[in-house]
Amino acid sequence: MKLALFDLDGTLIDSEEGIVRSTEYALEKLGATIPPRGELRTWIGPPLRVTFPRVLGDDAEAVERAVELYRERFTTIGWREHTVYPGVAEAIASLVARGVRLAVVTSKPDLYAGRIVRSLPFGDAFEHVFAVAPHSAHSEKAEMIAQALGRFGVAAHETAMVGDRHFDVEGAKANAVHAVGVLWGFGSREELLDAGADAIAETPADLVGQLRRPVSAA
Repeated sequence: MKLALFDLDGTLIDSEEGIVRSTEYALEKLGATIPPRGELRTWIGPPLRVTFPRVLGDDAEAVERAVELYRERFTTIGWREHTVYPGVAEAIASLVARGVRLAVVTSKPDLYAGRIVRSLPFGDAFEHVFAVAPHSAHSEKAEMIAQALGRFGVAAHETAMVGDRHFDVEGAKANAVHAVGVLWGFGSREELLDAGADAIAETPADLVGQLRRPVSAA
């Protein structure tokens, strides 16, 4: 592989604490029912305007207010409430040493996605962060992967998208990019395989091995 595109939440960092606590903060402020932590964990990945309606229904005004409240906490506190998964830093260093170019493709808004990546000990390894606009209600993974291919000028068959949710796999498949699902995040093996993942990495070290394998052009 010449280019590896990485999802952020659930792939590079365990961001559960910041995301869940900010979600709870928003729902509490609205006086809404707060789902159990286990359920809120499944909200990690999709955009806020997709997940908040699960509690707030079709009340567009309430959903927008929830997004504002979420960002009120996340922008000041929540963006720092994460940890790097064990072995990820070593995997990134190994890829850089092999000359693989790296970028982040995340459904997080560009309000704070770049700030988070820059704060990581290996943040400088990523040449660009592709993130969604603050008003977006969609994952936009396919569109951002297409942008990355154009920006880097690398062929799809020499590119991999690495992520923990079906959005990552589906975005990769839409662009004929090699889709590698990781099991240390918020998705499951079944979810990733059902979405059409080309490979599954159980550990960051396993991921390096997956990205070392050549993929033939279609």
